[in-house]
Amino acid sequence: MKRDFISILDWTSEEIRNNLDFAFELKQQTKEGNCPQLLHGKSFGLFFHKPSLRTRLSFEVGIAQLGGTAMMLSEQDFIIGERESVNDVARTMSRYVDGILIRTYSHQMVLDLSKYSTVPVVNMLTDFNHPCQVMSDMLTVKEKLGRIDNVRIAYVGDSNNMTNSWLNMAARIPLDLRIATAPETLPDMKLVNKIREIGISTITVTHAAQEAVDGAEIIYTDVWASMGEKDKIAERESILKDFQVNSRLLEYAVKDALVFHCLPAERDKEITDEVIEGPQSVVFDQAENRLHAQKAILVQLDKWR
Repeated sequence: MKRDFISILDWTSEEIRNNLDFAFELKQQTKEGNCPQLLHGKSFGLFFHKPSLRTRLSFEVGIAQLGGTAMMLSEQDFIIGERESVNDVARTMSRYVDGILIRTYSHQMVLDLSKYSTVPVVNMLTDFNHPCQVMSDMLTVKEKLGRIDNVRIAYVGDSNNMTNSWLNMAARIPLDLRIATAPETLPDMKLVNKIREIGISTITVTHAAQEAVDGAEIIYTDVWASMGEKDKIAERESILKDFQVNSRLLEYAVKDALVFHCLPAERDKEITDEVIEGPQSVVFDQAENRLHAQKAILVQLDKWR
């Protein structure tokens, strides 16, 4: 029976752990020039309704490395739900491809594709969450710290789809997750309380960046205005100016704390150029790991079919 990857919550803790181990193995094999052709003869349809650099390249290259074929579809080709219904698109594509991947605005559209599709659906990003990114982040944590359990993570800045993704991860892997943001940019507190009730992670929401970063091993940030919100950038800069990740803030973390940013970055806004280019930054290791984490996800979904 087909499985999807629309949210971290679609998979169990054991499945996530095993997949991260598998991603690590695939990365080593790829570095040695021996990436296994586990998707040989498989084809994937990729929808892009948002601009993309890392997502498109990492999926297209990853599928090719595994022996598969990726076909790109944009809104210039057709708009789902206008020219054709989501139902018809999902059912038609299921006859052509071995997986449907989509990067879009509406999370409901991805859920609807999953409902009518008979092949796996992968969420490459929605306004609600970004599960592929957080899997690559956890792969980076595993590589750098040698563990993923009980890591002290300070998420600093705007609450967005990455905040939601980390909250979902905290429902599967025990974390000490501290979210530092302004009163005007709080995360979805219903989701926060839901994750707290699950009880495997410690979730803190604070309006003081220094409090969140105190003793943190990972400092994570993202742009203050996501795609589709650039008209709000001036307002966000005013609200979130005290949540910039800079050298002064790093002093409150552990000595060798690592700095994460999922990119693209607005340098010297949510993060200073000094920090993103500094010795504690693993930003481009994160970006590289998108390739390998996503390969593992696609292979696992294909195995479950």
